[in-house]
Amino acid sequence: MSETVTGINPKILKWARERSKYSLEDVAKKFKKDSKIIEKWELGEVSPTYAQLEKLAYEIYKRPLALFFFPEPPEETDEKQEFRTLPAFEIENLSSDTMYALRQAKAMQLSLKEINDNINPSEKKIFRDIRISFRDDLSRVTQEVRDYLNVPLDEQTSWQDNDIALKSWRNKVEESGIFIFKRSFKQKDVSGFCLLDPEFPLIYLNNSTVKTRQIFTIFHELAHILMQTNGITKLDDSYINSLQGDNKKIEIFCNRFAAEFLIPSTVFLKNAREQEINDNFIFKTASDYKVSREVVLRKLLDGGLITQNEYNLKIQLWHKEYEKKNETSKQKSGGNYYATQATYLGENYLKLVFSKYYQGKYGIEQLADYLDFKKAENIEKLEQFLLKRNTF
Repeated sequence: MSETVTGINPKILKWARERSKYSLEDVAKKFKKDSKIIEKWELGEVSPTYAQLEKLAYEIYKRPLALFFFPEPPEETDEKQEFRTLPAFEIENLSSDTMYALRQAKAMQLSLKEINDNINPSEKKIFRDIRISFRDDLSRVTQEVRDYLNVPLDEQTSWQDNDIALKSWRNKVEESGIFIFKRSFKQKDVSGFCLLDPEFPLIYLNNSTVKTRQIFTIFHELAHILMQTNGITKLDDSYINSLQGDNKKIEIFCNRFAAEFLIPSTVFLKNAREQEINDNFIFKTASDYKVSREVVLRKLLDGGLITQNEYNLKIQLWHKEYEKKNETSKQKSGGNYYATQATYLGENYLKLVFSKYYQGKYGIEQLADYLDFKKAENIEKLEQFLLKRNTF
């Protein structure tokens, strides 16, 4: 039998579990043990073995192993204060994976600061040059942002498909000083989030959502950043009804900002009034502007061309169709690991970390850390993949 580890702070074991949104039973299942064993660890009555502590730290709680020997738990921001435009009950419902994604994002901000000597390398910084408020005229501020990103409407409608549109919008926003990262969220109803920072605000997207949803999330979160608020976007935005005061106004504005930015009302309403409003109109408009049908439907509702009841019925129908499609479609392959990592990190970030590595700013172990690779030998394979794709 392996010896137990001495010096573990049981208070931190409990803190790490609770911060990860796990119950005693959840952790016990991962060890195939009775929950009373986990409880005894947290009470300090017995200690885990080194192998068990490693599993707790790296696989379950995703924390540095040394943390469990600290005299006190580290101070971390309270999500209820950090994400004021998400109701308390929604914060409580965030999964352990989503909580880890938030910590991962904060770690990425620290990495960006280290890599760039705490100075954002972008020539343009939209988060400094433009500030908006929910009191602003929507048409004016969305046009100001479109002009800043330098994407005329005719260029947007010329993109061949949603993949090209998503890549183009991602590049434009990143060129303006906001890095965009992706991951596959286990909590499927989370579309993404943004985190503020004086130098490195960033956006995370749920790569499991459809491309048009990711595009909408970029601009919902961009609005949050320009309003100087952190944000979490969910597929079902009915939680907005539970908000009060300015927090509610901010969330409503961010939704309207994204929809207005992607389909300006002046053009949309003219087309809508000249045509019959049916599924064909909605589908064609969504295809032309590279947005979801929900965005088009929201524009129709905001323009007074459909009723709230018609909107709700259509959304419910589409959600059922989407769920059914997801149930019947199975992934036949896990895909290319390096292609996935490249998508998650993005070309701009990859160029940045590799260029600094080639300049001798840091070694291969540090590069592996910035790429979130456990093994440095994986770097060569990623590098070869990127060279074949002409990323560098």
